[in-house]
Amino acid sequence: MSVLSMTPSPSLARVALGADKQSLANSLLLVLAASVLIALSAQVAIPLPFTPIPVTGQTFAVLVVGMALGARLGAAAVIAYLIEGASGLPVFANGTGGMAVLMGPTSGYLLGFVPAAFATGWLAEQGWDRNPLTTALAMIIGNAIIYVPGLLVLSAILSKPLSVTIGFGFLPFYMGDIAKLILAAAVMPMAWRTIGRK
Repeated sequence: MSVLSMTPSPSLARVALGADKQSLANSLLLVLAASVLIALSAQVAIPLPFTPIPVTGQTFAVLVVGMALGARLGAAAVIAYLIEGASGLPVFANGTGGMAVLMGPTSGYLLGFVPAAFATGWLAEQGWDRNPLTTALAMIIGNAIIYVPGLLVLSAILSKPLSVTIGFGFLPFYMGDIAKLILAAAVMPMAWRTIGRK
C-alpha cells in the first residue's frame, strides 16, 4: 500500500480481531490493556541527578500503542492511563499517581502522549507501520509531538529559558529515543507479517 494513499488502512488491532466483528467490548478491552501496558512501561524508570525528568519506557509504549490500535483507540488508551494516574493509581513513573504529577515537571510530556498516540495511530492507518523506514518516521513525529508541550511546560514550571530547558529536558534523552525508535521500527512490521500469515 502506498504511504500517500488516501484510503486509511486498518489498525493492527482491527486486523487481529476482525474489523467487521470488533465490538465495543473488544475496543474497551484493548484500551484498558494498552493503558496497563503504558503503566507497566512507566515503572521502567531511571532517575537522572541533573533533571527532574526520568528515563522511562513510556514513550516507546505510547507510540507503539498508537500505531497498533490506530488514532482513536490509541489516544483513548493514553487518556485512560492519564485518568488512572489522576485518580491516584500508582501508574506514573516510580509508582507515583495523583493530580500533583499532572501539575509537575513531567506534566507536559504526559499530556503530549495523547496527541502523539493519535498522530502515530493516524500515520499507521495510512500504512506507515508496514515497513521500517516509515515506522521510524512516524516515531520521530510522535516523539517531536511529545517534546513540544513537555519542554514548554517544563520551562514554565522551572522558570528557565527554553534554550536552557532543552539541555536537561531533551538532550539527555535523545539517544534513548533513537534506540526505542529502532526497536519500534523492527517490531511493527514484524507484527504485521505475523498477523498477515495467520
